[in-house]
Order: sequence, then C-alpha cells, then structure tokens
Amino acid sequence: MKEAVIVTSLRTAVGKAPRGTLKDTRPDDMAATVIKAAIERTPGLEPAMIEDSSSVARCRSRAGMNVARQASWLAGIPKEASAVTINRFCSSGLQAIAFAAERIMAGWADCIVAGGAETMSLIPMGGHKVVPNPTLVENSPDFYLNMGLTAENSPGNTRSLAQTQMSSHFAAIRRPSLRSMKASSKMKSCR
Repeated sequence: MKEAVIVTSLRTAVGKAPRGTLKDTRPDDMAATVIKAAIERTPGLEPAMIEDSSSVARCRSRAGMNVARQASWLAGIPKEASAVTINRFCSSGLQAIAFAAERIMAGWADCIVAGGAETMSLIPMGGHKVVPNPTLVENSPDFYLNMGLTAENSPGNTRSLAQTQMSSHFAAIRRPSLRSMKASSKMKSCR
C-alpha cells in the first residue's frame, strides 16, 4: 500500500462573520487563492500534476454546484483533473483530506489537493430554506440540532451512558478502595 503524506498546508485568515474583511468573498475564490499559494510554495509541483481535487466542502454557500471544481479551475488546475464536493458540514474539510489519503493509499492517484472552504457570512444559519422532514421532527426531535448543540449534548450523554454501564460492573470491585481514597483526600472528585 502506498503512503499518503501532506506536503503543505495553508488556510485563509479567520474572519468575523458577518462584518470582517472577507465577508463578501466567495468560498470558491478563497479556496482557489489557497490552492494557488499551496502549489506555488511546493517545490516541483505543477498544476498539471494534480489528478483530483476534493478540495472544497459544504455546498450550502452561494458558490453552489461543484465548489471543488470551481476552485480547481480558478486555481489553474487543468480541466482533466477530477473534483468532488463533500458535504459533511463542520467536518467536511477533514473528510476531504481523509478521502484524498485513501485514494492515494489505494493507488488511484498520486497527487490530490484536499481541504475545506466555506464562508458563514454569505449564508444564514441553517441554510437558505430549511424544510425539516415532519416524521423526523416528530419521532427524533434532536435530529436537526446544530453542531454546537450536538457538541454540548454529546459529552453529557456519553458520560451518563458510560457511568451507567460501568457502575454496576466495577461497583463490587472498586467501591471500597474508592471510598477509602476519598476519605483520605488522596483522590479529588471528577465533577
């Protein structure tokens, strides 16, 4: 199996949505600028050597369509190179990099540009028109939680589940020693 390596990494500056200096910059233009700079700073790399671009993620912005293809062409990558846009919301860029590494390791490509791009200033939170599925809303109301609320809820749910599963298993073995450690102040509470 071939080894996949990252030869360079770049990003744009972080802006302040919706009022920063990048607020009106399209994600395909931002991604193209980063791709061009990455090619320029990588010795010996020519745009024609890039076989694929899974470079841009999230199809929610006004760039639309295949944003990876748009950014690739704007960056000067030849039209013969393939491109794919991935939508995994906040983890789209990471997924694009993982897919690129997998393709290289499997022998399907030698050189791929991969990463993520989005501009939160150009779209309202949740997209332009959200139409939730009524069955999911009724039966699984948390299905449409945003990533922030999901992240806030996950640790509590995981901790509760782990505590529930492990408490009965370790109760008979660990409880006497934990009580004695707490009593002697050698162990602080985890909460």
